[in-house]
Amino acid sequence: MKIKFVLLFAFTLIITRTFAQLPPEPTDGSRVISTAVPFLTISPDARSGGMGDVGVATSPDAYSMFWNPAKYAFSDKSFGFGIGYVPWLRGLVNDIGLASVVGFGKIGDKQAIAASLRFFSMGSVMFTNDVGQELGEVKPNEWAIDATYARKFSREFSGAIAARFIYSNLVPVNYSSYDVRPGTSVAADVALYYHHEMEISGLTGAAIDFGFDISNIGVKMSYSSTSIIRDFIPTTLRLGPSFTMDIDDYNRITVAVDLAKLLVPTPPVYAVDSSGKTIIGPDGKKVIEAGMDPDVSVVKGMLQSFYDAPYGFKEEMQEINIAASAEYWYNKLFSIRAGYFYESKYKGDRQFFTLGAGLRYNVFGLDFSYLIPIRNNNPLQNTLQFTLLFNFDNAKKSAKPEGGTN
Repeated sequence: MKIKFVLLFAFTLIITRTFAQLPPEPTDGSRVISTAVPFLTISPDARSGGMGDVGVATSPDAYSMFWNPAKYAFSDKSFGFGIGYVPWLRGLVNDIGLASVVGFGKIGDKQAIAASLRFFSMGSVMFTNDVGQELGEVKPNEWAIDATYARKFSREFSGAIAARFIYSNLVPVNYSSYDVRPGTSVAADVALYYHHEMEISGLTGAAIDFGFDISNIGVKMSYSSTSIIRDFIPTTLRLGPSFTMDIDDYNRITVAVDLAKLLVPTPPVYAVDSSGKTIIGPDGKKVIEAGMDPDVSVVKGMLQSFYDAPYGFKEEMQEINIAASAEYWYNKLFSIRAGYFYESKYKGDRQFFTLGAGLRYNVFGLDFSYLIPIRNNNPLQNTLQFTLLFNFDNAKKSAKPEGGTN
C-alpha cells in the first residue's frame, strides 16, 4: 500500500511539474487549429444549416455527400439533385459566398453514386506589393469537385468512399516577380451508416441511426513552387446518432447529435527567450517546449491529432465540436428545425443557435436556415441561407423511408 502511495505521489509531482512549466492556456485564439481551404468546412445546405451543422446520421437527401455519403444507399428516391448558395460576410460585403450543386442516382436497391461541385468566391480584392503599391484587382476563388460510390452491406448497414479534387486560387493573376501559384490537392472520404428500426409501444416508425465519416483525407497544399511549407487540408472526423419517431400518421420528430474533430496536428507551444523571441534550434526549426512537431505526413498527422495537444487530455477534448438538433415534419410536406453548435473558446469560440424550415411538393423541395450567434460575430449572422432540391421517381421502398426529408 505504501509503495502504491509513493508511486502515485511521484507521478502527481511529475505531471504537476510538467504542466507548471507551460505558460497559462491562452484565450487569444493562438490555440486554434488552422488549415488550408477552410471553405470545405462550411455547411453548403440549408437543411443541415438549420440544424446546427448536424448531418452525419440524419435521413438521406441530395446533400448527403457533404455529411455522410454512405446515406445515399438508403435513399428511397431513384435520383435527384440540389442547388444551394451560402452568403458569406453579408453584413460587410455582398460578393462573397459558397455555391454548390450536387446530384445522385440509385443503382438498384443497394447501390448509389453521386457527384458534386462547390465554388467559393472571395469577391474582389485589391492586390498590393510589399510596400503597399496597388497592382490590380483580383477575384480569388476556390472550388472542389467530388464523386462517391455507396453500397448497402446488409439491410441495416452501408458504406461509401469518395474522391475529391481541390483547387485554391488565392492570387488569380500572373506576377513574374512573385513565386505564387494556385494550390491543388486530392482527397478521399470514408463513411459508414447504420440504421435500425425499433418497436416501441405506442409509436410507429421509430428508428435509431448512427453515422461515421472521415472527410478530406488528402495531400497537403502549397501555394509556391519553391516553398517547403505545405498546409494540411481540413481532414475531419464526424460521428453521431439520431433518433426518429412517428407520433402518428402525420407527425414525425428527429433528434440528432454530431461530434466533429479536425484530424490535423495541434499547434505546439514554442520555447521563447527572456525577451520573448522564439528560440531557433541548430536545425533551423523553432524549438518546441510542449506538444509535438506538426511537420509530419498526412497519415501521421491524423493519428498524432489524438494525443499531441500541449495541454494534454483537456485540450484534446476542447478540439471536439458538439452540435445538437431537432427536426419536425408534418405530413411529409412541411418541416421546422432548430440546432445548437458549440466550439471551445480556445479553439475558435463559435457558439450559435440555428433555425430552419423546409417545404416539399411533388418533386420540388425548398429549405431555409437562419443563424443566431451567441459568442462573437459569425460570417452567417443575419443571413438567410437557402437550398433547392429536386427528387424524381420513387424507387422501391428501402429499409429506411425518408419520411419527406428529401
